[in-house]
Amino acid sequence: MTGMATSAVLRIILGENDSAKVTLPLGIPDSVEGLKKEIKRQCEVLGEFRLQYKDTDFDDFINLTSTADIQNKATIKVVYPPCASSTSSSCLYPQTSRLDESASSVDTDILSSSESSSPSSSLRCEPWPDIFPVPEFVYDVELQLQRANSDFKSNGTLFSPSPKMKSDILECLASQIIKYKAYPTSAECDAVAEALLKKHPCLREQGSVSGFYGWKISLKYKMANYRTKLRNLGCSELNVNSFKRGPSDPRTAPNQVKKPRRAEVNYCPDFPTGQTKESLEEERLALLADVQKSNNQQVIKEKMEKTFAYRRREVIEDKPFIADFKRRWPALFSERE
Repeated sequence: MTGMATSAVLRIILGENDSAKVTLPLGIPDSVEGLKKEIKRQCEVLGEFRLQYKDTDFDDFINLTSTADIQNKATIKVVYPPCASSTSSSCLYPQTSRLDESASSVDTDILSSSESSSPSSSLRCEPWPDIFPVPEFVYDVELQLQRANSDFKSNGTLFSPSPKMKSDILECLASQIIKYKAYPTSAECDAVAEALLKKHPCLREQGSVSGFYGWKISLKYKMANYRTKLRNLGCSELNVNSFKRGPSDPRTAPNQVKKPRRAEVNYCPDFPTGQTKESLEEERLALLADVQKSNNQQVIKEKMEKTFAYRRREVIEDKPFIADFKRRWPALFSERE
C-alpha cells in the first residue's frame, strides 16, 4: 500500500455534475490499475478510461501515473477515451414539446462490448475504426490477389479484376462496413478504398491521382445496393428511411426522417433475436414495477438494455410527448440511465 496501510477516502469525478465518494479500507492501492478496479467496482464504471488527479502545485488535473502522487481525500477524475462512454449518459432532452428528430439522438450512446456480447443482441458496439480492417475475401479472390500483388512488387504490373471478382470484393467490403454504419460518409468511403489499396497495392488505378477514386465510386453504389437488399429483408434501420409504406400510414415521408448522426451507431436497431413487440411490452410493464423497488439497479439495467430497440422505435416512429414518454419509461430519466 502507498504510505500507511490505513483506510483512505477519495472523491471521484465521473462526469459533469456527477461525482462519488470511494472508501478504501486497506488504503490507496499500490498501482493505478488497482485503483481503477476499485473505481469500477464501487462506482459501476464500464468500459476503458484513464485517471487524472488534482495537482496542488498547478491547481489543475494531471494524468495519474503512480498512486504515490495521491493521498487521502484526494480528488480523482475519470477520463473516457474519444468515441467511448459509460452507459450512464449525460445527454438531456431538448426543451421541446415532443420527442422529435432533434431529440432522437438521446439514448443512443455506444454500448460497451461487455453489454452487447449477448448472442441475442443486434446492437453495434464499435465506432468507426481509425484504420479500416479490410476483411479476407473468398478463397479464389484471395489467391488471385496474392499472385497479382507478387507481380506488382516484382515488376509494378497493375491488376485489372474481372467484373465478377470486383463485385465479390465490393460485396465483402460492404458487409464489413455495415458492421459500423449503414450510411458511410464520403471520407469514410475514401478510408475504405485507401485501406484496400494498402493491403492489395496491385488494385491501384492507373491515371487516378489517389489511385482509388473508381473504387470509391463503385463502393458507394455497392453500399446503396446493399442497403436495398437489407431493407427488403426487413432491416429496421433502413426501413425507417423507405418510401415503401401504405397510403394510410400516418408517419412522415422518408425525406423527413433523419439519418443517423455522428456516433449514433444504434439509431434504429432490430429487436433482439427471439423478441417481439408484445414480449418487449411485457418487459416494459415489468420495469414499471421494478423502478419502485430499492436496490434493484442491476435488474433495471438488464431490462433497459433488453428493451433498447423497442424504446428507440417508439421515439423515432411515434414521437411521443415527453410527459407520456416519461410515464412509460421512468427508468430512463434516472441518474444512472
